[in-house]
Amino acid sequence: MALKIGDKVRFLNSTGGGVVKRFINKETVEVEEEDGFDTPVLIRECVLIDSVASTSKTKDNKTVEPVIQIQKSGVEASSGSRIVETREGDVLNIYLAFLPMEPKSLSNSRFETFIVNDSNYFLQFSYLSKQADFWKLRYSGIVEPNQKLFVEEFGKEQLNDLERIAVQFIAFKQNKVFRLKSPVSVEHKIDTVKFYKFHSFCENDYFEDDAIMLPIVKNDKAARQIEVSSLELERAMLEKKQTERPRIQPIEKRVHGSILEVDLHISELLDDTTGLTNTDIIQLQLEKFRSILTQYKNEKGKKIVFIHGKGEGVLRKAIVDELRFKFKAYQFQDASFKEYGFGATLVTIK
Repeated sequence: MALKIGDKVRFLNSTGGGVVKRFINKETVEVEEEDGFDTPVLIRECVLIDSVASTSKTKDNKTVEPVIQIQKSGVEASSGSRIVETREGDVLNIYLAFLPMEPKSLSNSRFETFIVNDSNYFLQFSYLSKQADFWKLRYSGIVEPNQKLFVEEFGKEQLNDLERIAVQFIAFKQNKVFRLKSPVSVEHKIDTVKFYKFHSFCENDYFEDDAIMLPIVKNDKAARQIEVSSLELERAMLEKKQTERPRIQPIEKRVHGSILEVDLHISELLDDTTGLTNTDIIQLQLEKFRSILTQYKNEKGKKIVFIHGKGEGVLRKAIVDELRFKFKAYQFQDASFKEYGFGATLVTIK
């Protein structure tokens, strides 16, 4: 059963029912009951009584274009179903969307990924993530015209796998002629720290909840690596030898010629740490540590100073453990006591 917003349902194992108001996630809908209360209900616990029409009439009896609906993952497009097209839909607008399942507690929340197809075309698409020099397929399938399709659910422990993602697709129409669209392959570099920042999730046209919206195609033009990390921006600025001081202090800076200095203090990585535990903070700092070593892994002889502070020594111990067991080939030692005291570690790429 494929429910739609506006469908009238009754509850299978309890008294009551009402009208489907919104989709909370791939398994749950919010039903507005007759008394006006909104109740979250599992889709499998809903019995369809009356299905809403594909289009509706306004008070002035004018046709209203259908809103984008959720298409359940794992359901192939049906060539026999009636496809309602919009006036603007022959121009592709495709997005990848990330929504927190617990928006008020990002540090504990899991996240959902959707592909949003704001067009009159079917999309045969693949969603991939990069691992080292290779790509891993995370999902593939068909999303119907003017639909948003649930792709996957993931936790913060998988964020490292999403630093580099790609979406590839071909667009087509069924049972009718159409204008040919070029195949699309778009890569994004994602700053995963954004998933811990409330302001990263913004109001949008496709979901009632705030979301991170990555453009894949806008007005028929493919996006190209829209998300650029602060580290890459800093490198580009140095290569161009810009003399203006940046308005925001970068996370890393070069000192003593070829030595790179990276400040791992959480205040340098996040604008707001509300809701984060000490464990969450340590994990974020270690993620930044790992990403820097990975970024410069091919620059043999490169020296990097990681500033972790003295504190209780928890972060320093975690960094040393990483170097001993995960980055065994690299040399490391305490950085200059004169400059950093006991608060920094010098790593040499080998």
